[in-house]
Amino acid sequence: MTSLEDTPETADQDGTPKSREWRRHPAFVAAHGAIAAFGTYACMYGFRKPFTAGLYVEDPFSPGMKAALVAAQLLGYTVSKLIGIRVIAEMPARRRIGTLLGLIVVAEAAWILFGFLPPALGTVCLFLNGLPLGMVFGLVLSFLEGRRLSEAFLAALCCSFIVADGIAKTVGLQLLGAGIPERWMPAAAGAVFAIPLVLFASMLGRVEPPSHADVLARADRGPVDRVARIKFLRRHGMVVGAICLAYLLVTVLRSLRADFARELWTALGAPGDAGVFTRSELWVAFAVLVPMAVLARMGDNLRAFRIGLVLSCLGLAVVAAACLAWPGGGLDPFAFMVLVGTGLYLPYVAVHATVFERLIALTRDRANLGFLMYLADSAGYLGVCGVMLASKASLAGVAMLPLFLEAGLWVAVAGIVAFALAGFLTRPSTSPAGNP
Repeated sequence: MTSLEDTPETADQDGTPKSREWRRHPAFVAAHGAIAAFGTYACMYGFRKPFTAGLYVEDPFSPGMKAALVAAQLLGYTVSKLIGIRVIAEMPARRRIGTLLGLIVVAEAAWILFGFLPPALGTVCLFLNGLPLGMVFGLVLSFLEGRRLSEAFLAALCCSFIVADGIAKTVGLQLLGAGIPERWMPAAAGAVFAIPLVLFASMLGRVEPPSHADVLARADRGPVDRVARIKFLRRHGMVVGAICLAYLLVTVLRSLRADFARELWTALGAPGDAGVFTRSELWVAFAVLVPMAVLARMGDNLRAFRIGLVLSCLGLAVVAAACLAWPGGGLDPFAFMVLVGTGLYLPYVAVHATVFERLIALTRDRANLGFLMYLADSAGYLGVCGVMLASKASLAGVAMLPLFLEAGLWVAVAGIVAFALAGFLTRPSTSPAGNP
């Protein structure tokens, strides 16, 4: 084994040439990783969400066609998450970027088919669009986990889908305003985001791997086979299950808010302009990013894990308060949407950026974030699909608002109980340098 004294002067301890040492500087790694993650995933939303800016009332079976399209895309997305439990957990680093770009090409091809084919086949196209896109998140996630700066990276990644959701709808409405037909608008939006996505994905592929110090602090995060996945769940299945239950509830309500934002704004009495989607989500992103940035600087994994759970509960309490205040006239529409968005995204982002990340670090058992997040996402999107299919008639027009208010209260109460249970059941490793 080569000692430090034997290391050539042209390389550092990790084998990085001296001429490239600046790429391992914490400030550069943080900025590079955050920008690459934010940009890549934000551009992916340009291939997924712009279609929700349309109403599709001219299609057969209206007014429930949009709900059917949303449900079809979510079903494809959910199947992708189920497949990703294994695929993302086991994928080697060298195949990630090529796989990511290939998935985007398939998603855009589905939008082109959506424009060409008759409306009756629209749900098939939406399923084909969601099927590849569900694995993009896990591929991006794999570049960022297992680092002392992971919260900073992952917070940027999560802020991308908060902000990008609004941007995608804004772009969709602007394309419609420019005369692009509703059925061709999603494909046009994908073309707008294509080149930026390739550039950001190229940046992502150049993010430096975790250092030795990162591995000591957060545990190794290489590919995880089936045996290791089963072993982890046998030891920590109750904790993971409680977190997944809370995440399922949050995901259902978050998806209703995102996919039917236009209908909710109208029902609140403030349809507004195209930019309202982006403005509201920028406020939400800022409110969520600040506590995540604070957690990124916390070295104690157990403490950070527990604070992540507390923030999740506080977010759900905000959701409940906003849903109770709206009927009495205590909030204006913009404040209501921002408060509910902040309350939902606090637990949603905390699970992505802190809760599972720190759970792996403090237990020291072999796992990776992609595996745990895809378990949670599978549960969450199965729940969303179930709600969509069971309540299709209730998800059209102004009936969305009372449904959303009632669901918000139930989600808040049940979610707080589940997060509290996860905190109670968690037991850290007694051996910080390895498995217990």
